[in-house]
Amino acid sequence: MVDIAQFLAKELSLKPSQVKNALELLAESASIPFIARYRKERTGEMNEIQLRELSDRFTYLSELEERKTTVINAIAEVGKLTDELKLKIDSCLQKTELEDLYLPYKPKRRTKATIAKDKGLQPLTEFIKANKADSSLEAEAAKYISVEKGVNTTVEALKGAADILAEEVAEKAHLRAYVRDYFLKSGVFKSQIKKDYPEGSTKYEMYRDYQINVRNIASHNMLALLRGEAEKILSLELDFDESVVLNYLENQEIKTNSKEIREFYRVMLKDAFNRLMKPSLTSEVIADRKTYADIESIKTFESNLRELLLSSPAGMKPTLAIDPGFRTGCKVAVIDRTGKFLEYQAVFPHSGASQRNQASQSIEKLIKKYNIHLIAIGNGTAGRETDEFVAEVLEKLESKPVKVMVNESGASIYSASDCAIAEFPDLDITVRGAISIGRRLQDPLAELVKIDPKSIGVGQYQHDVDQKLLKQKLDETVESCVNYVGVNLNTASRELLAFVSGINSTIAKNIITYRDKHGAFSDRTQLLSVPKLGAKTFEQSAGFLRISGGKNPLDNTAVHPESYAVVKAMFSDLNVPLAEISQASKQLKSLNLQKYVTPTVGEPTLRDIISELEKPGRDPRAEFKYATFAAGIKEIRDLTVGMELEGVVTNVANFGAFVDIGVHQDGLVHISQMADKFVDDPNKFVKVGQVVKVRVLEIKENLKRISLSMRSR
Repeated sequence: MVDIAQFLAKELSLKPSQVKNALELLAESASIPFIARYRKERTGEMNEIQLRELSDRFTYLSELEERKTTVINAIAEVGKLTDELKLKIDSCLQKTELEDLYLPYKPKRRTKATIAKDKGLQPLTEFIKANKADSSLEAEAAKYISVEKGVNTTVEALKGAADILAEEVAEKAHLRAYVRDYFLKSGVFKSQIKKDYPEGSTKYEMYRDYQINVRNIASHNMLALLRGEAEKILSLELDFDESVVLNYLENQEIKTNSKEIREFYRVMLKDAFNRLMKPSLTSEVIADRKTYADIESIKTFESNLRELLLSSPAGMKPTLAIDPGFRTGCKVAVIDRTGKFLEYQAVFPHSGASQRNQASQSIEKLIKKYNIHLIAIGNGTAGRETDEFVAEVLEKLESKPVKVMVNESGASIYSASDCAIAEFPDLDITVRGAISIGRRLQDPLAELVKIDPKSIGVGQYQHDVDQKLLKQKLDETVESCVNYVGVNLNTASRELLAFVSGINSTIAKNIITYRDKHGAFSDRTQLLSVPKLGAKTFEQSAGFLRISGGKNPLDNTAVHPESYAVVKAMFSDLNVPLAEISQASKQLKSLNLQKYVTPTVGEPTLRDIISELEKPGRDPRAEFKYATFAAGIKEIRDLTVGMELEGVVTNVANFGAFVDIGVHQDGLVHISQMADKFVDDPNKFVKVGQVVKVRVLEIKENLKRISLSMRSR
């Protein structure tokens, strides 16, 4: 069997000790954010990306080893396990390779080959394989004619022998590996839109007469082709040069000079390929490209989700949140600097002059009553019209709140969720939506963790990819982001707490219950009084939980409690009170870190401590910025080619980026229009939430398509 740790060290270019220690920590149920931040000495400073890659590969190889044991036992049970075969199985590093080796010994349903064997034709097959050039196939086959066994002619006997040989050939691991590799390297995907769909009638128009090399197909093209095929709009086939494959099979399998046997083999090999190898290997190649497309698509989804979750917070300030609407009016909610709901009103600024005037007065009163600093306006239906209405209201005020259009994707999902119902059982679903919009502006991460990431609208073909893998990777992304930023222990929701390292949903609920009963936490050590939160969970979570204004100023930093003694020693040596932590950054730089190294706290941790104490309690997210949409541009029909606008990136795909320019329909900046130079990866140039300037290239109002450019003229 493969030594997984040694193999991974070599494959991932890591030291064996790094792999060994990281795997030990993972086996102890340590979270990856915890290992990456607080166990750098043990892992040689492996980061989250390296740790997740190690974890994924270890899982794959462990599953492979388990499967090897199953396969070896299964082959041994039927008495076919040889030392050579066992060695091949033991040295496998790919699941596909293992299954190829197992295929000939796998229990089968009734096949043409098994039927032929039942008719007693296996010895005829052995005769043919012996390649006796001086023997007659016809004469040999005649010996197997048996009305009782269902073999009536020599033709039937030879056909049965060919069926047995065809199955043997089709199950040879090295032949399958060659054909699979040939399909992957030299195959071509071809698609056609079915005749039932006239030109221009489907969203798959670019695939009407489409072909691309298998090895070059982009993930979004692969997923689109498979979706179109599933919807029965287009047909997909794998094209290749069959003669290349057949020539290879003949060179490998035909070992005789007998013309009769050579011809028999040629016919048999063509049947083996077309009937047995081609269908299964075509499916495998499509599945391989689908897996590749899934992984690439999920990576893009992860990247977009990370950027969205780490969007700059406008800050915890009194906020007026508006969920826009025409006929049903605008739902206006007021939330305070902690995100607490205070008041709700419905206004109708789009229902005539009288109603508009009344709405204006209501908004103005709420702004003054609650000293509003932020106004969040949802970007859905009536969003731009409401934005312009609020702008008119603000013109009358001396002190103007900051007004921001907020992407409301998924707000309706949250509004109807168990989470929202538990939070606001007495509020209407539309009011919950408005509150969510306001909280997204205050702190995007804290609010967006309440929504299934798939509902946030930053993925492509998210329903087409492997759903189990998608959920795993998106959950990992949320976990990473939450722990990167840190969580305010006294204001965090149950949903937010559940993503903190070491904390599950039950413990998160217990923290909230304890907080409600005993009041705000004043010390991290109080966590140990929370039911089911023991020493292990405390170790995993404490460094990521913040207490602002608590007894110990270190509790509002990313310094782990296990390192408090070291920090106290530092401040004692500097003769600076711990309470003056925020004024000590310059003095800290003068310290000799070697003095504070212990068996468990090394230089990497000490450097992190110094970095944290230079700006204690800082938010690592970028400074808040927002886009200003052009006045009077509210619908696609308001756009003209050449118009220059400001917008917000809402989604990034490997073919370009989608940008909200305030017309209820995102425009696409194709990868070729992203910069004045060649762009190989859009993620290197734009991120979700980024404010960008674009120029309108093309407008197709009937198809609701807008083409944009970020290039200079």
